[in-house]
Amino acid sequence: MNYYTIKEEAASEIVIKKSRFIATFKRAFDEDEAKEFIDQIKKRHRSATHNCSAYIIGENNEHQRAHDDGEPSGTAGVPMLEALKMMNLQNVVVVVTRYFGGIKLGAGGLIRAYSNAVSKGAEEIGVVYRVLQPELLFRVDYANLGKIDYFLEQNEILLAKKEFGSDIFIGIFLDEADIEPTKEKIIQILSGKVEFEIGEARYNEIPA
Repeated sequence: MNYYTIKEEAASEIVIKKSRFIATFKRAFDEDEAKEFIDQIKKRHRSATHNCSAYIIGENNEHQRAHDDGEPSGTAGVPMLEALKMMNLQNVVVVVTRYFGGIKLGAGGLIRAYSNAVSKGAEEIGVVYRVLQPELLFRVDYANLGKIDYFLEQNEILLAKKEFGSDIFIGIFLDEADIEPTKEKIIQILSGKVEFEIGEARYNEIPA
């Protein structure tokens, strides 16, 4: 399963009518992990007016939760959750901490504030595309290494390993659909003198 998620655990802040809205993000792969993170942020910001939260977890987004933490119903958690959905983010939890600045925002203002805190925070921190890619393994002799290096560089293929011995053992990561076409090109470059193995798949991250 390939999906978009937050680049790293981090926080971003916006100020609206003197109220501070601090959006803190983390990747989470089950609900217990998400809830533990929410509790951590609440403790960190125990003096805040509100610590509202939302998360989307699971291969099919099966775990979705939103909590207003004392804000008027539907003005915080749900807009935060909808912001995550709009960006197609998965396996992510966010807490938006509000320090009240003395000016009431009204229901519409709160909805915009919490939604913007999430969307702008994610944009500032960064989003990545996590791609599950198998490893294609093969050997090449020293005489042909330059040709293979050039091919990999020109096609921006991610190198997994390069081990030097009597020959060079190379591993590259590819999308499933690219395995056979890449094998054919390598066979052409090496005049058919190559054998392939498929290694373990790994998630690789591409900036979105």
